[in-house]
Amino acid sequence: MRRRILISFFLPFLGLLILSPPGLAQQPQTQKPLTNSDVIRMIKSGVPESVILISIQSSPPNYDVSPDGLIALQKAGVSQQLMTAILTAQEGQQNNEGSAAAATVSTPPLVPAGTPTPPPATPIAGQPSVAFLSGNNRQEIPVEKTQLAETKTPPKSMAGLASDSAVTQGLEVGVSTAASEAAARSGSFGSTALGQTGSVFTGIMSRRKPMVTYVWAVQNPASANASPMNPPSFAVSFAGIASVNPEEFEPEVVILAPSNNFRLIGATRGKADEKASTAVDWQIYTGFVEDRVATKSQKLAPGQYQISVTSPLAPGEYAVVLRPISKTKQFSGAAISQNLGDGIMFNAVWSFQVPASGKP
Repeated sequence: MRRRILISFFLPFLGLLILSPPGLAQQPQTQKPLTNSDVIRMIKSGVPESVILISIQSSPPNYDVSPDGLIALQKAGVSQQLMTAILTAQEGQQNNEGSAAAATVSTPPLVPAGTPTPPPATPIAGQPSVAFLSGNNRQEIPVEKTQLAETKTPPKSMAGLASDSAVTQGLEVGVSTAASEAAARSGSFGSTALGQTGSVFTGIMSRRKPMVTYVWAVQNPASANASPMNPPSFAVSFAGIASVNPEEFEPEVVILAPSNNFRLIGATRGKADEKASTAVDWQIYTGFVEDRVATKSQKLAPGQYQISVTSPLAPGEYAVVLRPISKTKQFSGAAISQNLGDGIMFNAVWSFQVPASGKP
């Protein structure tokens, strides 16, 4: 009898438990967004930077990325790598919020009737891309493998470096070394499209680590890509590249200097062992030598640009490159030589030619 009474008493409660949704039994915990204070506290507590970086990349962001906020982070000892990760995370959050807001708005932008709209560059996950624009047509330009050579010759002009036999020797050695590495890693952007920067001749090395000139170049005396129009226009995309803040770069057009079987892009000074350093302290672009072409640039979104050369180009070899907006931006030599993060950006080159006839 007692057993029957107990069953009758608990049966209604058992039904409620069965019918209750799982969320009432155990609410999922939402992850707390990280803030500037959280990052500073972790640094002062001695948490390894690699662990902090993972936390930034995996946690919802709520950072103060205003000038005052960034200055406070720098004064607290936050490294450039962590600050870049913070900016990237916060920008991604803002882009997601903007996309969600845009999805609820169906009002199209006001565009005058008949206005041609060139297509933007097609983002390729993890890779920058460039395309010729001609009206509504686009023609993708393949990114080329870069080589890096060293010489004692000061970088006074690209024409002077093009006639330096030491540069040619270093580039030839680099091609031989990089060829086997590229063959072993076919299919990846970091090995076949750009390739690891080639080894350089070592005759100029010394135990005192002297200052040398680093020279960037692409192989072959001429580009296979002819500009469909003169002056040319381009769509450029470099959003979504790991460990890269797209707000720190912008596209430019440069003149290439022919040198035997290569075309030189630009050059800068650095220590003889700079390319092996993992420290983010190499101001590559502060004294970088290159021959720029005047362009008109339109920023469509972070890492999305349309650029146009302002005047017809003389017949010759040219390239679209990605350059830091701040000339004092610091790079890691290892990132440059191994095409990692900002190294992918700085090494990327899309060459093209303007034929002597002015027609492709």
